[in-house]
Amino acid sequence: MSRILTGIQASGRPHLGNILGAIEPAIKLSQNPENESFLFIADLHSLTTIKNPDLLKENTKAVASAWLACGFDAEKNFFYRQSKLAHFHTELLWYLSCLTPYPMLANAHSFKEKSDKLSDVNAGLFTYPVLQAADIILYQAHFVPVGKDQKQHLEMSKDIAASFNRVFGELFVLPESLINEQIMTIPGVDGQKMSKSYNNYIDIFLSEKELYKQIKGIVTDATPLEEPKNPDTCLVFKLYSLIADESQIAEMRQKYLAGGYGYGHAKKEFLDLILDKYGNQRDLFDYYMADSAALEAKLKVGEEKAADIASDTMKKVRTLLKFD
Repeated sequence: MSRILTGIQASGRPHLGNILGAIEPAIKLSQNPENESFLFIADLHSLTTIKNPDLLKENTKAVASAWLACGFDAEKNFFYRQSKLAHFHTELLWYLSCLTPYPMLANAHSFKEKSDKLSDVNAGLFTYPVLQAADIILYQAHFVPVGKDQKQHLEMSKDIAASFNRVFGELFVLPESLINEQIMTIPGVDGQKMSKSYNNYIDIFLSEKELYKQIKGIVTDATPLEEPKNPDTCLVFKLYSLIADESQIAEMRQKYLAGGYGYGHAKKEFLDLILDKYGNQRDLFDYYMADSAALEAKLKVGEEKAADIASDTMKKVRTLLKFD
């Protein structure tokens, strides 16, 4: 049986890009009976950028609610907050930090992206890859689903684990990246990659009115309503096609080519599709956001199960370090 581990930062409410690119593929993996799936909310990592405790708590709640709403089974799998098991994660972080060379961290994407303004770089951001390594090997994960931009950090985790094994004795599984080459970049309403940092995302959990406002913001050209339009160059059609079935896509394509069909019509159909396809998810999200006790119960089950594994791993680590 393979252990698959996914960490999600509590940087805000998951948007359509997160759902299509990370949440749905991870849930599909978790439904394979040959896999053990570990999903944790990386709220310790989130502190590198979010300094408002209330915001961080609300984001954590939203991330957990979204994953449950989309079908992650918290009973069969492992579902937990990193902060609730922080003593395990941060203790292992320190041991691994003592094996991690400075040049490795200085070469990490997470650091290099901000290295031109070092006043914005905190120690947490610099040591981010070491905590990430601890997050992964603490649970002896075999595979970690990552995007291509995160592959470097996963390779660092593997190298750090291998260093520990060489110096103190064989203990940790060396994790491998799991990259789905079929996952495409999900465009935002402006055509760039959908991202909270670009403020170009579509939040399917908004009220219908607010969601429609976001969809209306999708950039289109100035082709008049009565003229035929090219669906292959239209951002509305592209986003619609990501969640529609083949017959729905074919039908909208014909409307574009026939003329007399405006971008406003297409945006309204996109809204209706989201409301139909994600209706149950939207209801469940609202339920968990409104009922903190129900959400907390789901998380506590996973945290107790994860703590057993983390505790066992750390006992073995301390034995090898002769700290027991």
